[in-house]
Amino acid sequence: MQGMMRHRHSDHQHVGGRLYSYVVTHDTGFSPNPFFGYCTLACCKPAIRRSAQVGDWVVGLTPKSSGNRVVYFMRIDEVKDSFAAYWRDRRFARKRPRYDRTIAMKCGDNIYEPKSDGTYRQLRSTHSDGERENPTQKAHDLGGKRVLISETFTYFGSEAIELPPTLKNLIVGRAHKCHFTPTEKSNFIDFVSACGVKGVQAAPRVWSSGDDTWAKALAGSCGH
Repeated sequence: MQGMMRHRHSDHQHVGGRLYSYVVTHDTGFSPNPFFGYCTLACCKPAIRRSAQVGDWVVGLTPKSSGNRVVYFMRIDEVKDSFAAYWRDRRFARKRPRYDRTIAMKCGDNIYEPKSDGTYRQLRSTHSDGERENPTQKAHDLGGKRVLISETFTYFGSEAIELPPTLKNLIVGRAHKCHFTPTEKSNFIDFVSACGVKGVQAAPRVWSSGDDTWAKALAGSCGH
């Protein structure tokens, strides 16, 4: 199956910490960004990014109007404690937005370039105002302080799947949920086991019809 991810750790079915659930209001491939071999949460949901730890799981759902279906789930395999560290890691250079390339590359989430004075420059991106920075979005993103990274994920995107009855407790309105019982976490692990960890399965919900660069960007160069 295209996009099949290797299991990075043999214990991928274990919840060693918290489980977070939230609503993916705008599923565009930007946040989360599931391309080039990693699912990353670098912008949006600052409260989750400030507190989540390696081993925790994050689940993104569609809005209530779309049935609270599962957009993606990911185990946090790595955390970058600053946007500067994310920017300087060569593995994520392909997640810097490129507007002279494909749609998949335009929605890159590695949008904060560190400056010599310790501040950041916001690149042209989903969160900028064209070529100009968007101060409100910038402050919101940088308020999260950290970037969450996963190689252990399944992203359903536009083919979001139904949430099973045993996981209806994951449904959330605004903000996020992160307080679940051991039984609720166990039900989630059963769900992950049934789905499998398979990487990207479909294009984001908001995507140009007929464009297949989402598939080419699973682990390839996609125009670099």
